[in-house]
Amino acid sequence: MSRLFGSVRSRATLGATLVVAVALVAAGTALLLSLRANLTGEAGTRAERSAQAVASELAARTPLDKLSGLDAEDTPVQIVDEDGVLLAASEDLERISGTGASEVTPEPARSDDDGDDDQDDDRDDRDDDSLGPGEIAPGASYTNGTATIDGDTEDYRFAAVEVETPDRGRLTVHAGAPLAAEHSAVGTALTAMLIGFPLLLGVVAAVTWLVTGRALRPVEGIRREMAAITASEDLRRRVPEPATHDEIARLARTTNATLAALETSVERQRAFVADASHELRSPIASLRTQLEVAAAHPELLDLEGAVEDTVRLQNLAADLLLLARLDAGERPAGTRVELAALAREAAEGRQGVTVEAERAETAGSRGQLARVLANLLDNAERHARERITVTVRREGGEAVVGVADDGEGVAEADRERIFERFVRLDAARSRDDGGAGLGLAIARDVAVRHGGTLTAGAAPAGGALFELRLPLAGADRGTPRV
Repeated sequence: MSRLFGSVRSRATLGATLVVAVALVAAGTALLLSLRANLTGEAGTRAERSAQAVASELAARTPLDKLSGLDAEDTPVQIVDEDGVLLAASEDLERISGTGASEVTPEPARSDDDGDDDQDDDRDDRDDDSLGPGEIAPGASYTNGTATIDGDTEDYRFAAVEVETPDRGRLTVHAGAPLAAEHSAVGTALTAMLIGFPLLLGVVAAVTWLVTGRALRPVEGIRREMAAITASEDLRRRVPEPATHDEIARLARTTNATLAALETSVERQRAFVADASHELRSPIASLRTQLEVAAAHPELLDLEGAVEDTVRLQNLAADLLLLARLDAGERPAGTRVELAALAREAAEGRQGVTVEAERAETAGSRGQLARVLANLLDNAERHARERITVTVRREGGEAVVGVADDGEGVAEADRERIFERFVRLDAARSRDDGGAGLGLAIARDVAVRHGGTLTAGAAPAGGALFELRLPLAGADRGTPRV
């Protein structure tokens, strides 16, 4: 069963069919009950009219054997007195139930004297609030029962009407109307529903199956293409986007955006691995050569060069480890960092660096932010002629740290490219002098992880200006300048 309804299409079809089935059953039941109640009420009205007609004749002193209502073929009538004794009944009535008076043979006629005595007794027994002579009680009471007329037994709706006769006292007239029309109509309606409902449910299921399949067809296309992409590992492929403007089209666009981001990430990772391997190969090869020469000729050992290569390897490994942590989503600690003091510490011991700072605090990792300033100063020292200026100021809700030099600056076309990993603008610069090309990339990644930005621009003196913008700590917005 779970495999049978394991698809969205089958579950949607089953759900829609069940909902329609419940609605049809409820509506059909209500319709049958309403039809039955209306037809039963109509039969009760006919029975009441017949009883009222007989009661009117009794009120007019019509003898029992002269009552016209007793001659109706399809309307059984019984007349009983207050004691439930049957006084008259329809001629062809053989058996009856549901009226409370099961006899169909009237009692023998009583003498006038006896009738007068009974009449006097009835008058003595009647309450003060009884009907007056010749009056008919308003309304009627209804019951359901059966009657056999000329050997045919059918269901009837009986109406009982009371009448106060001048000569016989309180009489009750029971008149019935057949319920054959009600049974026939209800049976016909039920048969039509039993035939029509399954057909309608079949149509609903078929239409739902077709519509759901058509609606989910793009989803199946997306699934097949994703399976093909997974099997081929070709992230350049994209899933088909339907021309509609519904949720499936948005899903396809989002999937393609995810594939594009994944492709970019994978390509970036591949380039990173290739560049890292290239950067590591040079110092390792140099160090191995020196060690091999030293093993064969100890007197030729370049100890200073070996140390430099080892330091380069150590720094490069530290940079790669930091980038790996940043790529893994490492979040900085939320401690307060005073940027003016941090800038002074980073500039200490460097030639030609001046610091102009006002107090500004941010939240983050002191070690990572110190690494950003160190990388920016290292980059400025490689390009500055004589002077480097570090500024710290507050601007709105941000702390702005600027590092400017008086060198040649950065061309506008390269101001974003320099933040890519392993990028060196000066192709002639050696790796020993220019580094591995990771400093600015690390600085920007750290800035982004701290909720800030790092951009490159032109300095007032004509060189390069790097601006680090970080959100101020909440309590630092009103701190005075020092």
